[in-house]
Amino acid sequence: MQQSTEIELKDIKNLVAVVKSKYNFDFGDYSVSSFKRRLERILELNSIQNSEELLGQIISSKTFFDKFLKDITVNTTEMFRDPSLWRKLKTEVLPILAQNQKIRIWHAACSSGEEVYSMAILLKEEGLLERTTLYASDINEDVLSVAQKGIYPLRNMEVNESNYARFEGKGSLKDYYSVKEDKAIFDPSLRVNVNFKIHDLVQGAAFSKFDLILCRNVLIYFNFSLQDRVIRLFQESLFMNGFLGVGSKETIAWCKSADKFSTFCPDERIYRKEKE
Repeated sequence: MQQSTEIELKDIKNLVAVVKSKYNFDFGDYSVSSFKRRLERILELNSIQNSEELLGQIISSKTFFDKFLKDITVNTTEMFRDPSLWRKLKTEVLPILAQNQKIRIWHAACSSGEEVYSMAILLKEEGLLERTTLYASDINEDVLSVAQKGIYPLRNMEVNESNYARFEGKGSLKDYYSVKEDKAIFDPSLRVNVNFKIHDLVQGAAFSKFDLILCRNVLIYFNFSLQDRVIRLFQESLFMNGFLGVGSKETIAWCKSADKFSTFCPDERIYRKEKE
């Protein structure tokens, strides 16, 4: 078995500089500890001996870099993850948004899309799906492609169905997908109003205005400086009185834009924009 190889800080800085120069992806403000763990995991998975060999493969092979990008940015997710948040969205947030003629929602860093389909199901059950436009964005083209297809391993449905039951949905999650061999195929009608978009939170700009933005379990991978920039991006992307939901282990309290928001649901980390 290959012995785990530890990557030093100077190796990380060198890799970040080369990736930015060659591919224009900037990992400079990612959390060092999180980024280091992922790099060491990539060495292990690919039987790469050290950071010099990893950097050589990144430089020489765009195909390898695409795989590297997928591995370094991928986030595991579930449908209706943290069911209490979804209950709050249903009982506290959506009744306010339902007063709008049109509703606009952005799932930032949506990964493979389970959260997007969760939202579509929630909106459908509340009679709001037809007048809602959803944007689902991620930096990773491969996981965004999975989201666009809405096809997931059947083995994942057990935890998804458990989350949906705890969320207290109006039916069964099985009502929204069909089974073919070992795959769960979600109803295409759920994504009729979904726009899938490649977007880099690190270097991306505001591209529209929204009533609700969800970006959950992503900020923990960024350092404070990048967290601050991303929250500013969300603040600029929200309509006045719009809502922002982040992960249960995340907060915007330390960000410069925090004074633009009030805390709407403290336990679920849902905030509301009150100032431009």
